[in-house]
Amino acid sequence: MSLPEAFSERLRQIVPLSQIEAVLKTFDAPKQVTFRVNTLKSSPAELEGELEAANIPYERIGWLEGAYRISPTDKLRLTQIDAFYQGRLYIQNLASMVAPMMLAPLPEETVLDLAAAPGGKTLMLAGMMKNTGWLSAVEPSRERFFRLRANLETQGVTNAHTYMTDGRSVGKKCPEMFDRIMLDAPCSSEARFKTHEPKSMSFWSIHKAKETSKLQRRLLLSAYDALKPGGKLLYCTCSFSPEENESPLQHLLERHGEHLNTLPLILPFDNIQKPLERWGKEIFDVRIQNAVRILPTDTIDGFFLCLLEKK
Repeated sequence: MSLPEAFSERLRQIVPLSQIEAVLKTFDAPKQVTFRVNTLKSSPAELEGELEAANIPYERIGWLEGAYRISPTDKLRLTQIDAFYQGRLYIQNLASMVAPMMLAPLPEETVLDLAAAPGGKTLMLAGMMKNTGWLSAVEPSRERFFRLRANLETQGVTNAHTYMTDGRSVGKKCPEMFDRIMLDAPCSSEARFKTHEPKSMSFWSIHKAKETSKLQRRLLLSAYDALKPGGKLLYCTCSFSPEENESPLQHLLERHGEHLNTLPLILPFDNIQKPLERWGKEIFDVRIQNAVRILPTDTIDGFFLCLLEKK
């Protein structure tokens, strides 16, 4: 199975020519498996002891303490050890770990995760907050909501309050309530395509990316309303489409640009590119250039991140 032709064509317009072949190859092979220690229940030293006792060879991720990678062939064994079942480790792609790192919540703050399920980022935020303050986790889908709650419970999160509600309504219900907001927006999940798993690509179309863009715009406006002055909002997706990345941010800045700054993101690796300056007829606000597109490798998924601050 190969990537959808329309998707490959668009990718060639988005990714620099010098990197496109390497990026296209990443969709073909199983990625390295990455995971991190749950600091609410364990420490890097304790988890490493458990991995060694189970004879699971691991490699530390140099730029994030307590994060590791293993070969895909060892994934099954990892999911059979107590540390996995009892919530002392959490399997998560590195791209998803970068998002909480960039939002950088502090203990005792009020934090909102606006599209929280399955909860990987929520767990990491809770760990960074040391289970203090107030962490609101919102998820509209019933099935995903209960999965989110079970995950938070297994991992020992006690500062999270879960709400089964539509994120688009939160800004009006909770105006200017939060110090920091994570919006890992529902998207077309283009970064998760795998040519050896046709199902991962079967629902994709350019039309779907454009439809999702409308939801993302409304969620961003809701997040803006819920953010305190001086607060920070991280917008991210696991999609490459400008309709789902630069475009919703453009929409937000056209409405509230005088009250917002975008903050430069310094990432601890170099497989990144700047956002696009234009796409089709749309010319993007120069402030969006502070956002960043992570290009996929054998270890990390593609991702888009933008950090905004309310004046």
